[in-house]
Amino acid sequence: MTELHALLDDLRAEGDDLDALVADLPADEWATPTPAAGWTVAHQIGHLLWTDRAALTAIGDPDAFVASAHAALADPTGFVDKAAAELAARPPAELLADWRGARRELAAALAAVPAGTKILWYGPPMGAASMATARLMETWAHGGDVADALGATRTPTARLRHVAHLGVRTRDFAFIVHDRTPPAEPFRVRLDAPDGTAWEWGPADAAQAVTGPALDFCRLVTQRVHRDDTALVATGPDAAAWLDLAQAFAGPPGAGRDNEAAR
Repeated sequence: MTELHALLDDLRAEGDDLDALVADLPADEWATPTPAAGWTVAHQIGHLLWTDRAALTAIGDPDAFVASAHAALADPTGFVDKAAAELAARPPAELLADWRGARRELAAALAAVPAGTKILWYGPPMGAASMATARLMETWAHGGDVADALGATRTPTARLRHVAHLGVRTRDFAFIVHDRTPPAEPFRVRLDAPDGTAWEWGPADAAQAVTGPALDFCRLVTQRVHRDDTALVATGPDAAAWLDLAQAFAGPPGAGRDNEAAR
């Protein structure tokens, strides 16, 4: 539980960092376009609110979550955009207040989930720590879109390790959602952390490996950057294929981002 509480502290901190970007934003600037096509700052916050509410439902009322998930399957690529648009249409002050409330409620709900309990989700069921990690990943990724839209600079923190860890753990999922068979052998992943240390996963002698900046890896697995615009290096054909498909979030394959040269 100590590990979960530390993770929840990081989740709160990630939310607070994004909150600081929009807390004093004039109402008209909530309509600022972000790098996600068709999404404004309000869409980004609306999506985070919607997803936090979905997580609360999954924890508190699994049957209701299953019903809502089945409804979403009727429009698997459009329901996320529709939900974000509906919430983005609300007055910014109300949207921000509701997102703050949902963040607080979700952190408390996750802290109370009994050890070993699996929470239903749009991908595989997960424990409280994995759900907290997923929420931190999404908050960081959408926060990056907001920061880019507003011309703000974010300093990478040690919280990126959670995002990187999720990116590594979802390797097989990324292959599966692209109708590809996951590689049988483990990969070596060695990333340069913001503080100058290294974060490592997998056996040191693995034939397939990915190395490079942790920030680049996190942006890639959240599909916030094109592979060609990173300093990541793949060793082996399977590792190279992974960097083309990497996806740390649930749902169908994401569209990713164009590379800078194509813009």
